[in-house]
Amino acid sequence: MADAASQQLVPDDQAESTALNDLGWVGRDRDAPAVRQLREYLKEHNGIKGLEVLRPDEVERAVRLFYRDGFVVVSDALDARQLDFLRGGCDRVIHEMTSRDRTRVGNRGSHRYSFGGASKTGHLMHHPEWAMLLDLPTVTPILTAIFGSDEYISRGGGGDFCLPGAVEYQPLHSDMGERREIPLPNGNRFTFGSFHDPRGILSYRDLPAPYVCCNFLMVDVHETNGATRQIPGTQHSRQPIPALAEEPEWMKLSAVCPASAGSVMIRDVRAWHGGTPNLSDEVRAIPNAEFYAPWFREPMPPSVPRDIYESLSEHGRRVARYIVADPGQTLETGVRDDLGYVPARHRK
Repeated sequence: MADAASQQLVPDDQAESTALNDLGWVGRDRDAPAVRQLREYLKEHNGIKGLEVLRPDEVERAVRLFYRDGFVVVSDALDARQLDFLRGGCDRVIHEMTSRDRTRVGNRGSHRYSFGGASKTGHLMHHPEWAMLLDLPTVTPILTAIFGSDEYISRGGGGDFCLPGAVEYQPLHSDMGERREIPLPNGNRFTFGSFHDPRGILSYRDLPAPYVCCNFLMVDVHETNGATRQIPGTQHSRQPIPALAEEPEWMKLSAVCPASAGSVMIRDVRAWHGGTPNLSDEVRAIPNAEFYAPWFREPMPPSVPRDIYESLSEHGRRVARYIVADPGQTLETGVRDDLGYVPARHRK
């Protein structure tokens, strides 16, 4: 099997007419001995033991678990109508993305995709299904309590999905870091991140949660369909994140499951996390909305069209005020032809 990083994206003329859960297992044998063995192993061992799943009204407890573990799972964040609506948006975008990728190279590994990474704006807030996530009555009180204020702001939203046949683990990682400047071939420099203490005393990991991501579960997540693994308590850790080959087995099995469709995983993006194999026959999608603390800022390109912004609640408009298009501005939206994919040989 060729390494996905060495492959090129090829259009898939059949993807749009293929049922969502039939988009996976391309070039992968779901009944290969190694796959069967891993599937049975995960069924027996995968998942955080004693995972606590809360109700939306357990706000204080949710905040306590969030600050203890770096994440918390809350059931029934979406009602049946909202869940169907968001599923429809995911279905549409997943088909659009896979129609550009016949061999399922992915943009986060084979059969594994970032919604935002594939978008021309870096976000999917131009879709009403994602904009809905900016102010949910089940989630807004928890975010307000986590940040200690309702003046937090949105940076956008995207999320990810993995198709059946994503047989590899995604390495553990964190979604933010210290500010650093990366030299570019043209002589300019690209600035990544924003927090930096010139005294060298504080790290971004010493701060209260500056950046919170809310991932919404589109299906019941279980041991074999690609649940995210979270390493509890690592949001403040300054230890090096272990490479996949060095990762202890308990971390690989620290998947956030079982949890039901319509739940939300609210997470501090500094906590170590990564994708797990999807050895099932269903797509696992977790669209998200992302928020900054009232006192934290990073660059926020516009991602909410003016008409969608005007349809939001008063709180939703306040939260999205930094990412709305200017009056008369038309955002260039849609899926990038390259899905935001960068071949390994070009990654420096």
